[in-house]
Amino acid sequence: MTPSPDTSPNYDVFKKELNIDIESISIGTKYEDSNIFNDIAVATHYRNVYEQSKYECRHLFDPDFTWSKEEEAKVVRKNDWNVTFLTFIMFTALDFDRYNISQALSDNMLDNLHMSTNDYNTANTINLVCFLVSELPSQLISKKIGGDVWIPIQICLWSIVSMCQAAVTTKNGFYTTRALLGLLQGGFICDICLWMSYFFTSKELPFRLSLFYTANPLAAVWSSLLSFALLKIKTGGIMDQSWRWLFLIEGILTLFVGIYSFFGMPPSPAQTKSWYCKDGWYTESEEKIVVNRVLRDDPSKGDMHNREPVRPKELLEVLLDFDLLPIYIIRLLSDIGAQPVSTYMALTLRKLGFNTYQTNALNIPYNVLQAITMCLLGYFSEVINERSLLSLITPIWVLAGLLPLRFWPGAQINVWGTYALLTILLGHPPLWALSISWCSANSNSVRTRAVSAALVNIFSQVANITSANLYRSSDSPLYHKGNNSLIGIACGALVSCLLTKLYYIQRNKAREKKWASFSEQEKLEYCTKTSDEGNKRLDFRFVH
Repeated sequence: MTPSPDTSPNYDVFKKELNIDIESISIGTKYEDSNIFNDIAVATHYRNVYEQSKYECRHLFDPDFTWSKEEEAKVVRKNDWNVTFLTFIMFTALDFDRYNISQALSDNMLDNLHMSTNDYNTANTINLVCFLVSELPSQLISKKIGGDVWIPIQICLWSIVSMCQAAVTTKNGFYTTRALLGLLQGGFICDICLWMSYFFTSKELPFRLSLFYTANPLAAVWSSLLSFALLKIKTGGIMDQSWRWLFLIEGILTLFVGIYSFFGMPPSPAQTKSWYCKDGWYTESEEKIVVNRVLRDDPSKGDMHNREPVRPKELLEVLLDFDLLPIYIIRLLSDIGAQPVSTYMALTLRKLGFNTYQTNALNIPYNVLQAITMCLLGYFSEVINERSLLSLITPIWVLAGLLPLRFWPGAQINVWGTYALLTILLGHPPLWALSISWCSANSNSVRTRAVSAALVNIFSQVANITSANLYRSSDSPLYHKGNNSLIGIACGALVSCLLTKLYYIQRNKAREKKWASFSEQEKLEYCTKTSDEGNKRLDFRFVH
């Protein structure tokens, strides 16, 4: 630190000339309707950061630029149409090719391939391990060549593999296609979430990610409805098995989405104009609004170029960032939740006596309910700026459904009562969107944001791998042992939410105490010259 003000006579003059308000320089804390770049020292510091990183939107950075609420609302609407809706369509493509296996199961696919439930568990595990392994490499590739290039490539490749499933005739062939799907689909979610963060503020992101994630349950609804027609196609020979047409036709549909996404994804808000979209998405003024509102919310979003790779040393630092570990743990435990119940829903309904078409129709209500509850969770997290306590809703909901499912003696006798219980249980709000936006808010740098988005999804895939092996054939059809495990995990998720709240409160208090002990000169010196980065900055406050 430099000497205190009383031994540095030039400090007061420097402060007066620059009109610096040190207390406003809290880079990690978001101030509503404020502009931290009003402080000349902060604006100068970040202008240098953006120039050094060759940030692609740096020419639009303007600390003095102003706009009206009406202009900002118009820009947000454009972003919702061009960004949120597009990513929703792309995620729907992912889910069509990832989850249409449920409809195939209802059409006796396992019997046709001479496979058992345990073989299906193995295929699921292979798919999820491959998905997990490719998460981080995919994010690193995306950061190197740009999400606008890598994401469309992913969609096209996995669509081709999905179509190839129509030709599978052996168990090993099924394992191979599931492995390839996992390798190609892994990383898509974190890639797309990083791209979305270029256009939205941290406060807006939770609800937009919730809308994005509704593709998950809604794709199951649309796939179920589409299966009513596709599972009636019988042409003789190997294609007389209708589930093959399901894979083929849905793969063709998602391939079209992949091709379109090459043209629908610009590299950044400043690069929406092209030969096929000469006017771009925004006017010149709107372009500046998009960039400056995002930077004023989080100045760190300009500290890397969108084609700049994450170097090994930086990758290791993010991997060892223990401050994000509590969010990863919550995601792990919450994603296990009632996932085995969902995975086996089609098989369970068939065993309860429902036919193929009834089974697919009965999967629709819980997916609709899940989409609604997830959007509500994202909306309220944005309104009240809360994460930990809202996350408690999920394990509490899961426990409320699992306990009667485990101990109710009439599960096999009262078929419709069991179905109603399963529907309510599986309608709980997932923490997919909330956890990723939470990691984004607590990263405070592009490189941390990029890697943490991959890591939180890796923990999610670990949860899925665990879930895929909790229900065993020997425990069917009521899966009492599996449900006992799920109840214990839900209790663990509940405790982890509470401990995370306490952890971040204590971390913020410790930093605030140390920050308050600094003199104004020391604060200025720290803000403009510290080597601390991202969420390691002393002036950063964690969202909880």
